[in-house]
Parts: sequence; C-alpha cells; structure tokens
Amino acid sequence: MTTTLFKNFDLVATMDTDRREIHGGYVLVDGDRIAAVGKDATGIQADRVIAGRGKVLLPGFINVHHHLYQSLFRNVPGAADKKLFDWLVFLYERWQGIDEQAVRVSAAVATAELLLSGATTSSDHFYLFPHGHPDLFDALVDGARLTGIRFHPCRGSMSLSRKDGGLPPDSVVQTEDEILRDCQRVIERYHDPSPRAMVRVALAPCSPFSVTPALMRQSTALADEYNVLLHTHLAETADEDEFCREKFGARPVDYMESLGWLRDDVWFAHLVHVTAADIDKLARARVGIAHCPSSNMTLGSGIAPVVPMMKTSVKIGLGVDGSASNDTSNMIREVRQAMLLQRVRYGAETFSARDALYLATMGGARVLHREAEIGSIEPGKAADLITFDISGIEFAGAQSDPLAALVHCATARVDLAMVNGEIRVRDGQLVDESLYRLIPRHNEISLRLINKQR
Repeated sequence: MTTTLFKNFDLVATMDTDRREIHGGYVLVDGDRIAAVGKDATGIQADRVIAGRGKVLLPGFINVHHHLYQSLFRNVPGAADKKLFDWLVFLYERWQGIDEQAVRVSAAVATAELLLSGATTSSDHFYLFPHGHPDLFDALVDGARLTGIRFHPCRGSMSLSRKDGGLPPDSVVQTEDEILRDCQRVIERYHDPSPRAMVRVALAPCSPFSVTPALMRQSTALADEYNVLLHTHLAETADEDEFCREKFGARPVDYMESLGWLRDDVWFAHLVHVTAADIDKLARARVGIAHCPSSNMTLGSGIAPVVPMMKTSVKIGLGVDGSASNDTSNMIREVRQAMLLQRVRYGAETFSARDALYLATMGGARVLHREAEIGSIEPGKAADLITFDISGIEFAGAQSDPLAALVHCATARVDLAMVNGEIRVRDGQLVDESLYRLIPRHNEISLRLINKQR
C-alpha cells in the first residue's frame, strides 16, 4: 500500500471530539486509511510527501443533499424567480426529458465540481424516473464513480401525479409496485455496508406532495429489511405546510410522525418551517437534517432554525441542494452561506466559521451514520482529506486565524482533495483531465432539455 505524509501544515483542523487544531501538524496515510496524526513528523518515512507550508488541512466535506441531474438546469429563464411549487411545475416540463446519458454526464460533472470545492462524500436524492428509462439510477452511480467521490445515492420516488393531487406530471411518476421493486434491486446491487464503503444506498420518497402515505410506510418497511437509511424533503416552504394541512390534516412534522418517519435512521432536507414543538419531536427521534442555505435563499423559502437545533440531539449536516436552485455545487461556499444566514437570523455571536465547518464534516458524517469512518482526521478513519492554499491575495491580512479565513474570505476551491487514499484534485485541478472533456457534452444536453428539443 502507498503511504502519504502530509507534513508541516500551517494548521491541521481535525474536527475530532475535541476539535483539535494542530499548528505545524502532520497526517500519515497508509493506503485508504489515516495511520497517524500529530505535531512533529521528524523521522516519519512515506512513499510520497505533501508539503503544507501556507496551507490548511481538513477532513473532506460531506454533502448530505443534492440533485445532481439539476446541474443541467442552472439559471433557467422562466424559473429563476419563482417560489418552490411554481418552480417545480415549470421545470418538471424540462426535467421529464432526461435520459441515461443526461444522468450519467451530469452526475460526473456535478460530483467533479463538488470535489473541487472540498466535498469528498456526497449524497444524491434522485427521484425523477421518466417513462421508458429503467436504468437511470444505474447511470447515476456510473457517473459518480467516474470522479471517485464517496457516494450515497438515494433511490427517490414519486407516485402522486397531478391528476391525483400531486405536483409532478404523469410522465415522471411510477406505480408503487414499480418503485418498491426497483428500490430492492438497487439496494441489492449497489449498497455496500462494509467499513469505508464507497457506495451506500438510501431510500428517499420525494416529498409529502409527490408520494402517497402508503409508499412512505412501505419504504420504511423495506429500509428496515435491508438496514438502509431513509431520506425525504420536509417543511421547506409555507406552501408545503398549507398543502399538508389541507391534504392530510396535519402539519409536515406531525404528518411524518403519523407515518412512522420520526426515527434515528431518517434525515430530512430543509426543515425551514418548523416550530419549537416540532424541534422537540425531531430531537427526541434523533433525526438528521440537511441544511441547504443557498437553495432556501434562492427560492425565498426561509431560514432553517439551525442555531436552536444545534442545542438539541438533531443531527445537522450541510447540503448544496440541486444546482437548479443554488446554482452551484460548491461546498466550501455553502459553508460560508450557512454561517452568514444563521447570523442574519440569530446574531453574529451565535454561529461561527468553525461551527459551519463542523457541520460540513462531522455533522454530515453523523447524518449519514458514518461518524466512525469519515468526518474527522483520526487514526483508522478513511483517508478523505482536503487542503486549502491560504497564500493568495484573497487571504492577505487573514493569517492570524487561517481556519476561519477559509469561510470569512470566501474560499472557492481546494488545493488538493484525497478520497479513500487516492488524490483526485491536485493544485486546484482534477487529476483525471478527461472529466473536463464532458463539459461541452453537458452543455449540449442542457440546452436541448431546457429548450425542450428532443
């Protein structure tokens, strides 16, 4: 196995239980695992050495909510200034044209962008299955594997079309039997429960306004059978709150409780419109949340109460959400947005740069139930590491606190990213240069779909 020594870094931010920060620190990697962490690397030999002067080393970021295919639909005219329900109705007409090639190419491009911005692990909530394309989930996994990112694809679903009172058109919904059969298939084919696994599958009915109560319950039964996690959107907008009251006679969190979805192995995207009583229920169940500040701001959905949730047992991670509502897949910028947005609502003293970085690392690991494997720099954990060069002009005058500078000074890109012991980004560029050649094809597909040319 190849050994790699990261040495003499200005700062190693471990994000461990004590949140240790080691000035002049080192990390030794043996194969796919971290072997040692410390202050003095004198006498340590390795096959390759990465010098850290002028740089900061952190555990890789963990993106806990995304829709990778939406990188094909950024900044779409007619959609950019709509709120969620209207935005969805408008874009479903474009999204229904996706096929296996579109999914594969967009997954590769979006996860490559994530790697460049520090995410070494990403989930993806894939719920769109136009008729006649049975292999879209397989294309999703294939595309993400091209970049080498650690991947948590969520087999999403929609069974409630417009004619049944939902939002999506008939062309992108499936029957519940179709959904459950394919959920079982993809778990058996792709889910890897072994330590430091590169692919793990979750089940993810899309939302209260696109699936039936029966499917929500059946999904939990299947998740229990295979011991996989559960995920869905929840309490994102005031419109959703009104929809749940009218359709189910309950607010979103109460509705989830009635379905048996308030449980430790569930994480919800957004949780913007929740009350103190809702937070108490969520905390008692020890659920997780994917906080997506940029998307919530773009769609005008509101501000999730992350600061109050941090005082409870709710597990909190960060998600960039789909690129049609962000409109980037930039993880370090999402960290900054999280910090700024919570300060707007709760005050500058309530949420620090370090708090935001912790949510992007160990916070996300806890949401995905992988805190024993990733999320911090500790011996035995997976070698998922990122470095930032802080010697440039954007960091001039910020050297007194190099870790906080990554957030306050609006860092855009990593210097290096290692996933499972493999270097995937070096000198701010993808090591696999063939990934860049996908961009023109990605743009061709995007324009065809946006213009509805088939």
